Order: sequence, then C-alpha cells, then structure tokens
Amino acid sequence: MAHLYLSAAHKSSGKTTLTIALARALAGRGLGVAPFKKGPDFIDPLWLAQAAGRPCFNLDFNTMTREAIRLAFSRESQGADLALVEGNVGLFDSTDVRGWGSNAELAKLLGGGVVLVLDCQGMARGVAPLLLGYRAFDPALKIEGVILNKVGGARHARSLIRAVERYTDVPVIGAVERDESLRIAERHLGLMPSNEADESEAWIRQIGALVGAQLDLDRLVALARSHACGAVAGRPPADPTIGAGLRIGIARDSAFGFYYPDDLRELTESGAELVPFSPVSDRSLPVVDGLFIGGGFPEYRMRELEANRGMREAIAGFIAGGGPVYAECGGLMYLCRGLRWGEEHREMVGALQAEVELRPRPQGRGYVRLRETAAFPWPGRRSGVEIKAHEFHHSAIIDPHPDWTYAYDVLRGTGIDGRHDGVVQGNLLACYSHLRGQNTGWTSRFLTHVRGCRAGG
Repeated sequence: MAHLYLSAAHKSSGKTTLTIALARALAGRGLGVAPFKKGPDFIDPLWLAQAAGRPCFNLDFNTMTREAIRLAFSRESQGADLALVEGNVGLFDSTDVRGWGSNAELAKLLGGGVVLVLDCQGMARGVAPLLLGYRAFDPALKIEGVILNKVGGARHARSLIRAVERYTDVPVIGAVERDESLRIAERHLGLMPSNEADESEAWIRQIGALVGAQLDLDRLVALARSHACGAVAGRPPADPTIGAGLRIGIARDSAFGFYYPDDLRELTESGAELVPFSPVSDRSLPVVDGLFIGGGFPEYRMRELEANRGMREAIAGFIAGGGPVYAECGGLMYLCRGLRWGEEHREMVGALQAEVELRPRPQGRGYVRLRETAAFPWPGRRSGVEIKAHEFHHSAIIDPHPDWTYAYDVLRGTGIDGRHDGVVQGNLLACYSHLRGQNTGWTSRFLTHVRGCRAGG
C-alpha cells in the first residue's frame, strides 16, 4: 500500500489542518485515501474521515501491539490508492528518552517516509539546520519532504526555499501561506469536532482547494508510491453468533460522537445491529436490547439535552428496568443527575445520583491503566490483568455516592475519584476511561452481557 506519514517538529504546527486539506485534495483527484491518526484521539479522525470520505482509524502503541498496528494498517488500507497517516505531537517526542511510541517509531514500523510540516513563523535561514538536525538524529528514518507552513508571503517562501535547497537535499513539497481561514475552532479538549461544525463540509472543501494549490501533489503521490508495502495476514474474523439478533442503540449526534470505527465494526461483525439515536433531538429511544453512549461534548448541548425530557426519561426508564448500558466519558456525564458549567446548571438523565462540574483545567488526561474488580459486570472477568485505556476530561464528578460500586481500580490516571472508575449500577457500566476493543475485547464481552440480560429478562 502506498502511503505518506505527515509529522511535525512540534505540536501546533498546523499539521492537522494540512492533513485534512491534503486528504480532500487527493480525494478530489479521484484517489481513494485511507486516513489514519496516531494515538487515541477522537476529534482529528472525525475531520479526516469526512475529508477522505472513508473512516479514519487510530494507530496507538498504548492499546495495540506492533503486530496489531501493522495488521490494522494493512487491513484498513485495502481498496484505497494510498494511505495518509497523521502523527501527533512532534516527530521524535516521547515520554521515553529512547523514543518508544514516537511518530518516528511508528513511521519506521509502517515502512514509509515522513513528510515534515514546519511552522515557519519567524524563521528564515534557520530552517536548514533544523532540517539537518532532524535528518541526522535518526538516520534510519526517512524524512523525504518538507512542507513549509504558516509562511508570511511569497518573499518569505523564497527565502526559506533557498536555504533548504542550498544546505539540504530535502525536497520542498510546498509553502503554505499563513491564513486565518485555515484554522479550526478550538475548545478545551482541542479542536471542535466535525460532527458539531455546521459548515464543516464547506470548510474542508475550501482548505482542500487552497492548500492543494500550494503543494506539489504529484510529488506527494510519487513519494507515497515509492514506499508501497505488502498486505499482512489477518486475524480470524469475529464470531457472528455472539451478537446475532441483538439491536444496540448508539448515541450519535452533535453531543456524542467519540467512537473507534474498528470497535463499531467489531460489534457489527459479531452479528449486532447498531441503531443510531440522538439524545439531542430524538424524543424516544428506538427498540433496542442495549445502549452504547460514547464520549463527546454534552456540555455544549446541555440546554438541548435538558429540554429533551422525553429522551432523558426514556433512558432513565431503560436503565431502571435492567436494560444493559455502556457509557464512556460524555455518556457518563449525561447519565448523572445534573451538569454544571460556570453559572449554568442543567438537568441530565439522573440515572446516577451525582452532579458533574466542568472545570478550567483537565481533570484526567492521557493513558490510564485499570484493573477489573470483582464487581465488573460483563462475562470473562480478568483477575489481575492490567487494562490500558485512555481518558481526557475537564469534568469531575462532585461527591460520588459513597455506596457506588466500581468496575475498575485505577492503577494510573484519574477515573472518577483518583482510585476508581466504572460505576456499576444494575446493568449499567459508566466510566471516564475509553476502552479499545483491540486490547480488551470489550465488544464481544458487552454483547455477551446484553444477550444474558435479554435471556434473563
């Protein structure tokens, strides 16, 4: 599979915007683009998926083995003309001094070359030693092109290009001028998700044309094709009998949209039917056997969520009646009694007797390690096994109920109270942590739990 890896010297270099624009520009040429995002991010993949016209998959060293990453990359690239991988943070950045888990390590694992995005604001001749240093730091890594971003104009671009061409042999793929129209609105967890942006399609179309005109797309495609890799043997398919006949309601609207597409596919490949519903606008639940309420930004739709009393009561009744529910982060917030942000307070579902408060700083951020307790409600409990997951939330549960039962002990991270995560209440499991089916098998366990609830009911 032909592929490109876009990385940067540091975060906030404009890499995400350029990758979105590039995905749309290449798709506009009639190429099938398979987008990927390094790390556990939910927001960037929503934009990349819309730009490319096909799902964006996460490649994450924390929740995936090296073999699983190569397999996922091979599988999800099938049928596309090229794969486009967006890195996270800086090319060599890692919490490990040896660089484990960095973009450089992922690029080498996938066997492709890197196109480096440089924020050139305030730079001139200094761009050359920066590039030379990055090339020399890891000779095994192929930095095969550079995109000069946030350039001050044609004169600035000529100065930068002369320096790069005189002192290095790194091809300049393009110089993209600084333009406020290229910015995505930001909020406390990063970029605004595309499922909330009413003008997202128009903006993607605009930046695809604007950026595409400033890049050498032919050279990028040639670079991608020079690093084609072969297919990797796949794992056995999911057992379609696990969820056969089960209908799982999934909350999908402007408030809830943080889902890993491979997890959703595992649910359907296991035989379940996913039934979308909107807590914002639908007045009642569809007929389902279980609910999956993922993450998102319910705080930005708290007025609409409160106003939709029919849906709140329907979900509360489903839970009270023993209906199986799995909720992550934003879903947890929505199921609590009320949500407070600054001076505003809104009523939520009320299935969990606690208040949620939005705070200025992150309350839980990054990778977490969990261990299942004896109260874990789904079949196949893994005693003593550490589970790697992810959390990122500015909200906090105010005064968690002292009688709450928890599914997880938190070994690293914050969870609900710094020591526990995953409230278990009847057949409800609600947590701040985001699980990944790649390393936990949660999808089949949840479906088995749903089937057991239906048989018992």
